[in-house]
Formats: sequence, structure tokens, C-alpha cells
Amino acid sequence: MAPSFLSVAKLVEAILRRRFSSAGLSLQTLHIDSETTIQFWGPPPSLSPENKQNPPLLLLHGFGPSAVWQWSRQVKPLSLVFRLYIPDLVFFGGSTTTSSCSDENRSEMFQASCMGKLMEKLGVERFSVVGTSYGGFVAYNMAKMFPEKVDKVILASSGVNMRRSDNETFIARAKCHRITEVMLPSSGTDLRRFSGMVSSRRLDFVPDFVLNDFCQKMYSEKREEKAELLEGLSIGRDDKTNVTPIQQDVMLIWGEHDQVFPLKMAHDLREMLGKKTKLKVIQKTSHIPQTEKPKEFNGTIVSFLLSPSPSI
Repeated sequence: MAPSFLSVAKLVEAILRRRFSSAGLSLQTLHIDSETTIQFWGPPPSLSPENKQNPPLLLLHGFGPSAVWQWSRQVKPLSLVFRLYIPDLVFFGGSTTTSSCSDENRSEMFQASCMGKLMEKLGVERFSVVGTSYGGFVAYNMAKMFPEKVDKVILASSGVNMRRSDNETFIARAKCHRITEVMLPSSGTDLRRFSGMVSSRRLDFVPDFVLNDFCQKMYSEKREEKAELLEGLSIGRDDKTNVTPIQQDVMLIWGEHDQVFPLKMAHDLREMLGKKTKLKVIQKTSHIPQTEKPKEFNGTIVSFLLSPSPSI
């Protein structure tokens, strides 16, 4: 691992944070209850009246590094149209909880409840939500839990219809034995393998010492707690899905070559969620189209969220 003063990862993170700041967001921390603290990027308390007119939008990151790493290509263009709230989910970045370790307190439903409390504490009465991958699990559950608060829903590369067999197939495809081996890389070699699963851009020519540096920066903290989150997932436990239609308009955004949740899952999910669900497939991308083709991804978000809901 490179000394901290030579860390490429720290330099990159500083650049990403400046992107968020230049988009008019400030890094804040809020105690949502006696046990849980959420760190998030959001409008400063002194937000101008004209900016308060922009519709609020909650962005939920996937399982991996903190939000600043995952939404860097969205924050500037979307901030021109929406009032953004971009939290770190519990046990990612600066968010944490002292609640007891149990499946209930480590599930995607717990994360959804925490995000609901955050928006309530911030006084945001109604909002749309975008969740990518694991963040989509949380977004889907928020839509079910808070139908009066959640307006429209975008699930990006998020197989909420995952069955146990899908989970086992993914682990086998990654040539691992456990999901934690895939989702919590501990070395540059692990990170190179993980990147090959989620992105069409390979890291074959990136030196190991650079990858080790990024792995240390992005995956070294709260590893035990993140493993508990993987164990606490309700999605993917059974041989059948528990997906039911939700009342909101839904947009599914999927990479054509997603190796985590193959495209067939997107088509199946659209059928499960019903007539109010649309699917946008982004060509020549894998599991992170928001990074691989951000302009098309962002345009899909803006077009869907700002268009009027069809009358029924």
C-alpha cells in the first residue's frame, strides 16, 4: 500500500468531493434516531428560495465504496434540475448504527427505514428515488413502505427479483465460494476481478500497487458490518421472488451486458412490477451504466422524472 501522502485513491476522492461541492451540495451528518447516524450530501441549510423549487431526488448507491465514488458522473448535471440528497447507506462512508446485529437490523428494509427517517428529519415530504444495485433494493422497499412519500422510482441494475439460484450462479461466475469474497475485495487482485464483473472497462493494465491503494481506501472500513449486511439480505434467500407491484411509476435502467443481474432479469422484473413500469437498456454497458455511459443514463433519469405520469 502506498504511503498516505502518495495515495492516488485519496487524491481521486478529493477530486470527487470537489465535484459534489461545486454542484452546490454540502457534506452533513444527521442523527435520525438514538442509534443511527447518516452522513449525506445535500443542499446547504441556506438554500436559496429559487433552488427550493427544484423537485427533490434521493440517490442511493450500490454495495461498494461510499456515495461520492458512485454518483460522481450524476451530481453536476442532475443538480441543475433536482434538489439532490445523496446519503451513505448505513455502514458505508460516514453512516453507522449501534443497533444490535440481527437480520432485521441488517436488512434492506432497515436501510429503507433509515432513509425514510432521514428524509422526514430533513422535512422533505415527497420525493423521487433512484437506487443502483443494492441501493435499488432499498429504493424498492422505500416505495412499498412510504407510498405517500415516494413519487417515482428508478431501479438501475437492481435485481430485486433475485432468487437463491441467481445468487449462486453469480458467485460461481465470479469463481468464488461466498458472496463476501466477491463484494468485499481485500486486495488489488480481488478488485481487478470484481471490476471485471461490474464494468466493461477492464483494469488489466493498472499496476497492483495502485489497485491495492484503491482497495484499501474503498473497502477496508466496516468490513465485518458490511458482511453482516450481505448476510441480512432478504432478497436472494429463497427459490422464488417476493416482488409485488408498487403504486409508483417505475423506470428500470439496465446495462446490456450486466454480469451481476443479467438482462433477462430486467425483462422479468418489468413483467412482475406491472403496467406502470418501463425498461431502458443502455447498449454496450455492464452493471454500472451510470459510469460507463453517464450522459445517456442521466438523460433517462431527467426525461422520466420530469415527464407527467400517464393518466389511468
